[in-house]
Amino acid sequence: METPFRLHYDPFGRLVLTMTDDATHVGVEAVRSFPATDPDRFVSIVDAEGREVMWVDDLATLPPDLRRTLEAELTRRHFLPTIERIVQVKGSIQPTEWEVETDHGPVRFTLNSDEDVRRMPNGWVVIADAQGVRYAVRNLDRLDPASRRWLDDYIW
Repeated sequence: METPFRLHYDPFGRLVLTMTDDATHVGVEAVRSFPATDPDRFVSIVDAEGREVMWVDDLATLPPDLRRTLEAELTRRHFLPTIERIVQVKGSIQPTEWEVETDHGPVRFTLNSDEDVRRMPNGWVVIADAQGVRYAVRNLDRLDPASRRWLDDYIW
């Protein structure tokens, strides 16, 4: 089976897509179009700006290694622990080290930039750490005052 494209990680942990014509896209993400109803079909690979650069109709048509890489990325993308409390943020310049309590237990992670903290239309805040793991703050009003002060520095 001919591989329609290649995926690998660069030294910074970013996913890199290389097309058959050797065009390369660094920092791509895999996104399910219909995650609940058809999770193994219709996957878009988007560049760092969110523009689609590759479309996969069916993961079953891919070679096993490529399919495993895409499935792992999709699992990571759709894993979204909820931050219940921000214990502390270390560092006055970026990157910063965060210590948080989530619905999956305590976590420490590195935040590269305030651009990795996004306010979503549904009122949530989504934080992407240096490894690409995303965390959600689902209700800002439920955060304790100290956690809210930490977060306010990033969401204005």
